[in-house]
Amino acid sequence: MAALGKTIESPRELFVHKLGSALTMEETILEMLEKLQEEAQDAPLRRDLGQHHRETQGQMRNLRQVFTAIGEEPEKRPCPAIDGLKKEGDQLLDKVDESLVDSVILDGVIETEHYEIAVYDSLIIKAERLADDDVIALLNENIEQEEATLKKAIAAAEQLAKKSIQQRV
Repeated sequence: MAALGKTIESPRELFVHKLGSALTMEETILEMLEKLQEEAQDAPLRRDLGQHHRETQGQMRNLRQVFTAIGEEPEKRPCPAIDGLKKEGDQLLDKVDESLVDSVILDGVIETEHYEIAVYDSLIIKAERLADDDVIALLNENIEQEEATLKKAIAAAEQLAKKSIQQRV
């Protein structure tokens, strides 16, 4: 018997709820990327953020396809973790010298990508229990893009750190 007041009572309902949180996450990230493209100082970083913006639009389409594949209407759910990452990034961008903006952006991208990968890992685990290969394929496509973005962001952050150290010597 379900506990009084509980609304998620099955693994499938939990999957649908987490899927809605992922949709909110990607929508929030889309908004963040638009702002970060304007803030970025480095042209290649702006270009990479634009590419990630396009990928994020595709990831949102994939999530909507997952909802359709499981016979549910896409419904956004709260995603407090991504709200926290956004708030932290916004506050830091307001505090740093212009010369540190790209570093703050890359730090935020790295943190956000780690979170997104964790979200997709948990969704894939749940999808595997539901045994839906189409759903798993769509989620795998998203996580592979997130992993590639993370690697690119780490490499860019390392390059930026080297460049800033050389400028100070």
